[in-house]
Formats: sequence, C-alpha cells, structure tokens
Amino acid sequence: MKEYKYRILLAEDDTNLGTVLKDSLELEDNYVELFMDGEQAWKSFNKDDFDLCILDVMMPIKDGFTLAKEIKKVAPNMPIIFLTAKSMKEDKLEGFKIGADDYITKPFSFEELQLRLQAIMRRVDSAMLPSANQSEFTIGRYTYIDNDRALKIGTESTKLTTKEAELLKILTHNVNQVVDRDIALKSIWGNDNYFTGRSMDVYITKLRKYLKEDEKIEIVNIHGQGFKLIVKD
Repeated sequence: MKEYKYRILLAEDDTNLGTVLKDSLELEDNYVELFMDGEQAWKSFNKDDFDLCILDVMMPIKDGFTLAKEIKKVAPNMPIIFLTAKSMKEDKLEGFKIGADDYITKPFSFEELQLRLQAIMRRVDSAMLPSANQSEFTIGRYTYIDNDRALKIGTESTKLTTKEAELLKILTHNVNQVVDRDIALKSIWGNDNYFTGRSMDVYITKLRKYLKEDEKIEIVNIHGQGFKLIVKD
C-alpha cells in the first residue's frame, strides 16, 4: 500500500482549478479527494480519514463556511484552509471565527498554497509532541519520571523501554484527545509502514497492562485515526 504524506479533502466547484490543485498536491505525495460541492465533501468527510481540508467558500448546495462549521463540530482540531475569490475583510474574519488556519484569495500560485499547507501541518505535528524539557508527568494515580523512565503508582515502579516511554509521553501530552497514528509512528519509529504499525500496537497493549491499576485510565483505539488516552475525573 502506498504511503502518503497527508490525506487531503479538497472542495472546489471550479472544475479546472480543482483538477489542477488535485494533480499538483498528488505530485507532492499527498492523497487527495476532490468534490465539486459542499454536501458531497461532507459525506466523504464522515466516511474517510483526512489530515487537512481545503475548502472553497462559494460552492453550490453547501458553502465552505457551512461545511467548515460542520467539520469543526465533529473534529475541532481539523486544519482548514479556505479558498475564495473574495478579499473582503468581513469574509476573512468570518473564516477565522469558524476556526480556519489560513485564508487564500484567488488567484494564487500553487507554491503559495504548498508553503501555507506545510506551515500548518508543521504546527499540527509539533503540537502533538511533548516538550523535551518536561521531566515528570501525572497520569491519574500514576507518575512518570522521564529521567529514569519510571512509571510509579504507590510503592510500585515499572521501568519502561525507550519506545514505551516515548509513546506514553505523546499520549499523556494529548490526554483525552486523539493521537494521530501516523504522527506517533513517524516521531518514534521514523516511519509509518505496516511493520512499525504492528510494533506500536504491541506497545499500546503493554502500556494498557502497566496502567491497569487505575480503573479511571483507558487507552482506546479510534478506528482510522489513532489512539486516545482517557483519564476520567
């Protein structure tokens, strides 16, 4: 199976522009699904797994602003770039109020779109990773001491392997949020192929075992996305 850099939902009712953007993004090793109206894009968003959405504001059936609002309700952290022929300040403010990460006015160059896309995804990827300066984490009744790679609860202490520790830190940094599977794989194993994916599944099983003494802690698999460390109050 081909490995993609990012999975992108592209909604653009201009057939020529949409096709050019799709082809250009795919040349950069992205997976792109193109839709000519907001309603079809919304249906696909609910069935597939995307890393970023590029939405034209003026579309038939369902406009880009309406589509973005629906996306943000179910995926608050989904990065969104708006494309528009309008340069009105009010329209840009509306887009950013909805939660857009960027707003590009037509006409624009593909190079401009690519640079903005890369900047957004760098922010998204780095936000998922814990700070290198943090040496101690609290996870429910557990405490993790990074210097010793020690996971402690009461008088018990478990020494984690390097990869177990890195995976636990990413989950803890994003407690009660979905950790993207590919981001975790690339940051810990350096790639996201089938074999490293299977390896991570093994480590997730180990972490569940280590954390079983606190019944308010659970690591759940989010199908098609990744994992979530749930710590109940």
